Amino acid sequence: MTVGTQANATRRGFLILGWALAFFILAVIAAAFGFGGIAGASAGIAQILFFIFLALLVLTFVARAVRGRPPV
Repeated sequence: MTVGTQANATRRGFLILGWALAFFILAVIAAAFGFGGIAGASAGIAQILFFIFLALLVLTFVARAVRGRPPV
């Protein structure tokens, strides 16, 4: 192996190691959120927000229909 190809192989090795480290850190953060109570609380908040925005969507369609404009 020449010096140039060895340097490229070393760079690729460090690049792969960097990606592995980044994914490991993301996995640890995801585990902290998943194993704690944050995931359940976030799901509850998301469900409430979904129904609020769904009600606002229906209200907007009704308001546009009352004004005489079609919804689309």
